[in-house]
Amino acid sequence: MSQEPSPILDAIVRVDRLPATGRSLKVAPDEAARAELAEVLKLNAVESFHATLSVAPLRGGIRALGRLTARIVQPSVVTFEPVTQDIDEPIDRVFLPEAAHHKPTPGSEVFVDIDDDDFPDHIDGPEVDLSALLIETLALAIDPYPRLPGESLESLGLSGTAEETGPFAGLSKLKKPTDPGA
Repeated sequence: MSQEPSPILDAIVRVDRLPATGRSLKVAPDEAARAELAEVLKLNAVESFHATLSVAPLRGGIRALGRLTARIVQPSVVTFEPVTQDIDEPIDRVFLPEAAHHKPTPGSEVFVDIDDDDFPDHIDGPEVDLSALLIETLALAIDPYPRLPGESLESLGLSGTAEETGPFAGLSKLKKPTDPGA
């Protein structure tokens, strides 16, 4: 009998026990959880992580509205030196139960408004684990190509316009005539 791994962040909300006025949820993981989060996201470190959410009932589900702030450290794509990034992201997500009458019948047309806001996430059961939402928000805010200020390939003495290298570079030199009269 295997146990499910425990979530990295503790952000579970019971929809059936949520007051009509909603409730506040603050998530500030300890050092061990931040280290596990850094490992999952392939970062050097997650130095700080704070999320404040207002969770309110909405049409049988919930709406989570708030803000996530974090400070992360990851390697530079140029020199692999540590680069620190401060993250400050708004959160606004709706979770609704999937109703049977909303499922399209086979062969029916489905209207999708591309300009509409995000579609709501579907929930099964009385609980919503918002930890995946928080980790996703952090992951999407991370700079995919971090660099220190002023850092570039040119600053290392490398340039993208250098002579061609690789297994066929020598062959291309053989093809070109070296004698101008040839």
